[in-house]
Amino acid sequence: MKTRPKLYGIPNCATVKKARAWLDERGIEYDFHDYKKLGVDAARLDAWMKKVDWQQLVNRSGTTWRKLDEARKAAVTSATAARALMVEQPSVIKRPVVEAGGKLLVGFDPERYEEVFG
Repeated sequence: MKTRPKLYGIPNCATVKKARAWLDERGIEYDFHDYKKLGVDAARLDAWMKKVDWQQLVNRSGTTWRKLDEARKAAVTSATAARALMVEQPSVIKRPVVEAGGKLLVGFDPERYEEVFG
């Protein structure tokens, strides 16, 4: 049995809404994981960081990042520091993150989604 894709994000995020709409329009069933309600554990982040660079996962342009004090931002210089921040404040993770068939998609790119889900 094929594993359903899992989409991680926040329901009211515009980019997450675009990704969900894209999947829904194509009839692709997926499981949704709400960062705000459920968080993300360190083991999951470690698995993601084996597939993509930690810097790709930290959303440095989002509201959560901008609200951090400068010292906290400056301390995020390694995968370990980034993981600690992402566990503590999952809203700082770039959205959405999709696990699909052994691949990890970070952010929403229709062309990349087409390649994976085509």
